[in-house]
Formats: sequence, structure tokens, C-alpha cells
Amino acid sequence: MKTPFRLDGRKALITGGASGIGEATCRALAHAGAEVMIADIDRQRAESLARELPCASVLIVDITDELAVQEAFGKLSALDILINNAGIGLVGGIEQTELADFQRLFRVNVEGLFLVTRAAMPLLLASRGSIVNIGSVAGLVGVKKRFAYCATKGAVVALTRQLAVDYPTELRVNCICPGTVDTPFVEAYLERYHKHEKDKVRAELNQRQPVGRLGRPDEIAHMALYLCSPEAEFVNGSILTIDGGWTAA
Repeated sequence: MKTPFRLDGRKALITGGASGIGEATCRALAHAGAEVMIADIDRQRAESLARELPCASVLIVDITDELAVQEAFGKLSALDILINNAGIGLVGGIEQTELADFQRLFRVNVEGLFLVTRAAMPLLLASRGSIVNIGSVAGLVGVKKRFAYCATKGAVVALTRQLAVDYPTELRVNCICPGTVDTPFVEAYLERYHKHEKDKVRAELNQRQPVGRLGRPDEIAHMALYLCSPEAEFVNGSILTIDGGWTAA
């Protein structure tokens, strides 16, 4: 039998690919045979990861800079897979959220996704490619003290569905909505907001998922691998949760 979930000969670009879920996704796709482009603003981490992977390259680009995105994609000759993973977070309810911070989250999490996807569309349409957007359970349910983050991830979910409606046969677009995943993103949150009670808050984050633990980056990455593979050709416009039962509770 043919080995499933192979991406031999496919060209993939992963934004925010140098760490966390992005790094794990780069590893999963590369080991499945894809030629991986690690798109990030952290050159050192991106280049270090590229040296570990077969057929990997680095694309240093600020996804919020329209001209930079256009220039970067103008240099690409082909693309089969786009993983929109880059994103940032913010703690605070509506009364604690400053306009500048609200706009900053939308600039990265929504406008950045828009700019990258728009620039990639000619290549993806030519290859009948696949887009995977990394959303969040925060785009599906309300999460306490995550007003701006919930708003941006809700937009990611809506944009995914809209693209699938506009291009039902030309390409595939799906969204993964993870629960809390054990990444540098979470460690930075603990360091900034709970420096003196990290163990306590980390335990609370584990228990927030009914299975009693945080997700692992590789678990999200392998769902992305499936969605990019030929085995998922009937999956389009779908919002897939991988959250330890969070949204089922």
C-alpha cells in the first residue's frame, strides 16, 4: 500500500515557521517530503531550523508589510501549500484593551493573513493548492480576558469559510482551531503575566482542557499535514478543533 500523507514534490510555505506550532509544522511537512519555506522575522531561529531539515529554505518577511509580502512572493515560482500560522496574543477584557493593542492584533492575525494569502493566490490557483489557517478555540467560544484575541481568531474562521465558498473547486482552504498548546507562546504569557506563580497557572492551563493537559505542537502539525495531503481532498471549508475536549464541554 502507498504510504499515506506524503507530500513529495510539493512546495510549502509556513508563516511563523521558526518556533512553536509553526516549527513543528515545518518538521512534519519536510519529513513527509515537502520542500519547506520557513517564513518568519526571526532569522537566527529560522536558519537554525532550516539546517536541520531536508530541502528547507528561509524567507524573512514581515507579514504586516504589504510591499515586503508582495516582494517576497514575487520571487516564488511555485507554491502548493500555505500554512498561515503567524500570530500574536493579548490578555485583557474590553475595558483593559487599548485601541493600539486591538489594532496590533488585527494587523498581525488578520491583515497579515490577508496579505500573505492574497499574494499567494496566483501560485496556489495554478497548482490547485491547499491553505491551512491556524485559528483557535478562541475563535469559536468566548475565552475570559481574551477580547481582542477572540475577535481576531473569529475573523480567521470566517475568512476560511469565505475563501472556500469563493474557490470551491480551484483550491482547498481549511482552519485548525487548537486549544492551549505547550509552546514558547504560552511560556511568554506565563513570564509576562504570572512570573511568580508559573507552576500554579500552568496547572490551571492543563486542566482547562478536559483531557487534563496542554496540546503538543506536533499534534497540531500532523493535523495540518493531513489537511495538506491527497488523503484530505474532500475536506474543504472545514473548521477542525484539536482541543482536548474543550469546546465539547
